[in-house]
Amino acid sequence: MHVLVIDDERAIREILVDACTRAGYSVDQAGTCKDAAAKLVRGDVDIALCDIKLPDGDGVELVRSIKESRIETNFIMVTAFASMETAVEALRAGASDYIVKPANMEELLHRVQQVASLRGLREENRVLRQFAKGDTPTFRFISPTMQAVERLAGKVAPTESTVLVTGESGTGKGVLARFIHEHSRRADHLFLPVNCSAIPETLLESEFFGHTKGAFTGADKARKGLFLQADQGTLFLDEVGELPMHMQTKLLHAIEEKEIRAVGSEQPRKVDCRIVAATNRDLQQMVGEGTFREDLFFRLSMFHIHIPPLRERHGDIRGLIEFLLDRARDQSGASEALGVAADAERLLLTYPWPGNVRQLENVINRACILAEDDAIAVTDLPPEITRGSRTGGATGTSFAPASCLRDQLREIEAGLVFKALDDAAGDRRAAAQVLGIGLSSLYRKIEEFESLGLRR
Repeated sequence: MHVLVIDDERAIREILVDACTRAGYSVDQAGTCKDAAAKLVRGDVDIALCDIKLPDGDGVELVRSIKESRIETNFIMVTAFASMETAVEALRAGASDYIVKPANMEELLHRVQQVASLRGLREENRVLRQFAKGDTPTFRFISPTMQAVERLAGKVAPTESTVLVTGESGTGKGVLARFIHEHSRRADHLFLPVNCSAIPETLLESEFFGHTKGAFTGADKARKGLFLQADQGTLFLDEVGELPMHMQTKLLHAIEEKEIRAVGSEQPRKVDCRIVAATNRDLQQMVGEGTFREDLFFRLSMFHIHIPPLRERHGDIRGLIEFLLDRARDQSGASEALGVAADAERLLLTYPWPGNVRQLENVINRACILAEDDAIAVTDLPPEITRGSRTGGATGTSFAPASCLRDQLREIEAGLVFKALDDAAGDRRAAAQVLGIGLSSLYRKIEEFESLGLRR
């Protein structure tokens, strides 16, 4: 928390600044209403300890004007016995609390901590509404490779080490990151996932570190960045390989120094969040190509876990199908989970799953919607699964239906997208320019095509 001490008596300011600094807060000071307003209007002050009587104005009016500006600073008023009525007026104007002079330091810090805790709870509730935490049903892996992954995650979870999770798209990197958080000492705090590739490059610094009011056009109020939102918890940086070089430098500083600076602010802020990063790109190769910082790579990969693709762990497929069917039953409220017909199960177990677990999940969810009986049939599976498969009984053989025009067009589009990516050596911004589409549109298409197994 960033605290601003506002008092015209220098000796009192210094005592309060020293006490708050020793308590672990980031502290600034002001001796007049004008000086205080100039610092408050930036929007990066969490709590203000404000004297009511100031040489150039009234602390109550300062509270009122800041609240009217929609700046979310909490005020604790410092008042003498003679101005108790004014203190009550300040509470009505929007102050959070007041304390009587001469202030007992222990009591004052207790009040500050109370306001800080309430502020933190409000912030966490706000973020939780944005990133609703889904319950993750338990699933036990059969394949030795995934059992080894689970053991590694369990070993590193209780530590404070940064973790780099690698693997193809759809292998479950985000699920593993949440597992690490939920088995860590930070489990009671926020797990905050962010897709680095989905944030426009011009907004990356503001999203990560926050901004003050008026820091740039459109910044009509101060905003906390992802690092401060995840303070005491875990920040999951998905697709970290997509960050441009200038943000890699700032990210490295934030991780090493545990300190960030909001856009438009001169005040550094201490922050304590654990970093778990994930990527489907080869960061070591990117380091060699000069597109990823070597020092950031070593900082992120202090503990590296690689998740193998689903095609390399067929032993997990049957269990995953049962798990997904049970989850679909719970979500639909049905009394029993659907079964899978023998011929449909054979296709599911032998399909190579280029889109990994995400593709399998999409296929099962689609089949549950289409199934008319108590078991999923071959006809409930999408064309990419049934294409070229033989069905039929003793009377003859037939082929599964050919893909429709929409599926053929989607395959052609996927081919163009992945060719552009190959030609651009994986540079998604360059590929988007060649294709004539926006970067966010390209990411949506890649995710859609890979989930359908259309990656060449």
